[in-house]
Amino acid sequence: MNIKKKALKAAAFIAAVTMTAGISLPSQRGAISAPVLSAYAEETGTEGKSGALTYKKYSDHVEITLCDKSATSVEIPASIDGVPVTVIGMYAFQISKIKSVTIPNTVKEIGHYAFNNCPDLTSVTIPDSVEKVGIRAFEYCKSLEKVEFPDHIIEWNTKVFEDTPWIAAQREKSPLVIVNGALLDGDKCKGDVKLGSDIKYIASGAFQRNMDITSVVVPSSVTVLRDNVFFYCTSLTSVELNGVTEIGSMAFDGCNKLTDLKLSGKLKTIDDMAFPDTSSQATITFYGSKDTWEKVKKPTDDPFLKNAKMVFDESHVDPVDDLAGDVNMDGEFNVTDLLLFQKWLLGDTSAELKSWKAADYTKDEKLDIFDLVLMRKAIIIK
Repeated sequence: MNIKKKALKAAAFIAAVTMTAGISLPSQRGAISAPVLSAYAEETGTEGKSGALTYKKYSDHVEITLCDKSATSVEIPASIDGVPVTVIGMYAFQISKIKSVTIPNTVKEIGHYAFNNCPDLTSVTIPDSVEKVGIRAFEYCKSLEKVEFPDHIIEWNTKVFEDTPWIAAQREKSPLVIVNGALLDGDKCKGDVKLGSDIKYIASGAFQRNMDITSVVVPSSVTVLRDNVFFYCTSLTSVELNGVTEIGSMAFDGCNKLTDLKLSGKLKTIDDMAFPDTSSQATITFYGSKDTWEKVKKPTDDPFLKNAKMVFDESHVDPVDDLAGDVNMDGEFNVTDLLLFQKWLLGDTSAELKSWKAADYTKDEKLDIFDLVLMRKAIIIK
């Protein structure tokens, strides 16, 4: 390994530790090695004040950079001097006394640690305009019990809601915390995990440091395995990535029991740092030809890939991710599923459909009485 490679690995490791170990640097804004979330970080802006808020104004947008730590209720303006507010910057509200905050429907990005350690914040509404939420943005918000989400998938970074009552309550309901097709957290999963096709996105670090999972099957609906997803999952032995086209940095860092890895024939890119400190000798099954594998952009000197036994399976067909009718995803379709779906349609809040697509008999991407009728017929025929 040359000096440049060693330096790259060291820098990446420091970034991963910062992102995954919950290290916050409230008084050293320039010291963090994690990447800046904002797409506008390279530009210069004009600093100004608006009430309790400090901001930077650019030609086409405004970024909130700081909030008065003593403020308890803040309404972020939709625009300042006619320029839209689109970014809440890194650390902007960190360790403040806010109890409530209104985020306008102009904000596109909420930065790393933006609301980290706001112990009095009780609820937050993330508006439809938001596209990205940064690393541990709401971590240690010890009173945060209510979160309202837009109805689309957001680019979630690592452990956004860690150590909040909200994430604790979601983990009690299910070991998989899923919001509008995005898997935010799998911290409480154990053993063999099969994700349903209702999941379209897996957040960075979703399973990181989970030492209880042994295998994971990722459906073809997920096309990107983001950074740190399986970071130091030390009991993980098998992973199947049915539709993944891109594997991110440190996705499998420290997975030293990983001996069975199945990769989609659609794979295009493996990050140079996808497998650092992963020393196991694995069998990699690639669902495509050797020629296709050779075209995948990947590191040429990665020990994990170099030592692996390669198997090429050109006949592979993606498995059916959801058993029709199996809304509780226990591997069977029976009367229990029918009754659960009926309760859900009647508005029973205790009824949770782990796979809503399994109930979509009419294939119109919405659930109603027509699906229930067809499910009932399917039970009778069965």
